[in-house]
Amino acid sequence: MIDINTLVRENIKALKPYSSARDEFSDSEGIFLDANENPFGKFNRYPDPYQRELKQAIGEYKSIDTSSIFIGNGSDEVIDLLFRIFCNPGVDKALTFSPTYGMYDVSAAINDVELIKVELDIIERIIANFNGIVLVDEAYLDFCDARSTTELIEKYPNLIVSQTMSKARGLAAARVGIAFSNPKMIALLNKVKPPYNVSLLNQQAAFESFRNTKQFEENRKTILAEKEKLEKELLDLDLVVRVYPSDANFFLVEVNDANHVYQSLVNQKIVVRNRNQIVRNCIRITVGSPAENQQLINALKNIEL
Repeated sequence: MIDINTLVRENIKALKPYSSARDEFSDSEGIFLDANENPFGKFNRYPDPYQRELKQAIGEYKSIDTSSIFIGNGSDEVIDLLFRIFCNPGVDKALTFSPTYGMYDVSAAINDVELIKVELDIIERIIANFNGIVLVDEAYLDFCDARSTTELIEKYPNLIVSQTMSKARGLAAARVGIAFSNPKMIALLNKVKPPYNVSLLNQQAAFESFRNTKQFEENRKTILAEKEKLEKELLDLDLVVRVYPSDANFFLVEVNDANHVYQSLVNQKIVVRNRNQIVRNCIRITVGSPAENQQLINALKNIEL
């Protein structure tokens, strides 16, 4: 079994983390004269740097101990922190599955780490045999029937699982991401993160989402129903060549001329993602509201071949 301490950069091992005023005193009641804050206003106090209340809600919802939870500004922040902890610039290499989130390529380049792309295969085999850290991005988990790899975090000390509030929970504007791992890994992430990395407003928005599970489930079911309907309607169109299988809230759609279809939709004030340069003649379509999806289909029918 991998000892993650042997993978940590020496300067990170020796690092003395910044201690904020809220590290030294975390009680919510009292007269606070310790952090040079403005005494007036609704949002005048620094937020809890470890998001304890939000972690408690997430832990209860997912049946995971709070010591195994890290909260940050999306998976982007988690990736950047992992590079700081484990990768030596100009020396180390990073694996990424293809296709995946393009920002991982950018993060590797920023940190001067060579990127090696491999095809997506059996995930647990890689976790068990790779002498390094493995992050599994589960941004779209709520839209599929697959079981979460968080079930494996106690088995594999080198595993981190990231999830997001941006997709199924509709909080893209809040930029709240969650990472699950063993307590040692979470402690390392907390050691190198900025002191107040998630604002109070964003913490509150995420907390309310876990409190209002009924609304979350209703929205998720609507998206999944619309996804099924949208796939059938897309396949009925002459300009659609193929709709790729999807376990997310979007489709990769092959059309007869991606550039033409994309521009024609833009001209009708409907914006999709043109992926022609990555997958020939493909556009990516997010499942919208019932009204938005109907407008999309009507617009596609108006496109002259």
